Amino acid sequence: MVLMLVMGDMRKITVEVDKADLLGAQDYTGQGISETVRAALKQLRSMQAQRRLVAMRGKVKFSMSLEELKYDRE
Repeated sequence: MVLMLVMGDMRKITVEVDKADLLGAQDYTGQGISETVRAALKQLRSMQAQRRLVAMRGKVKFSMSLEELKYDRE
């Protein structure tokens, strides 16, 4: 089942987590429980997107060279 949420939609959940894991994650983020869980979920989505991009490596042809891309940044 795929759950797609529109930007701004929130879903309340109850999750049991290891206390040490949660405290360690909160210590790392410097945030509360909800913010820490949101950051972790966002990081997982980012990792998934990165994997998809890596899987595309060598399959996409670019019309600009690396030098042109660098120049385009300026």
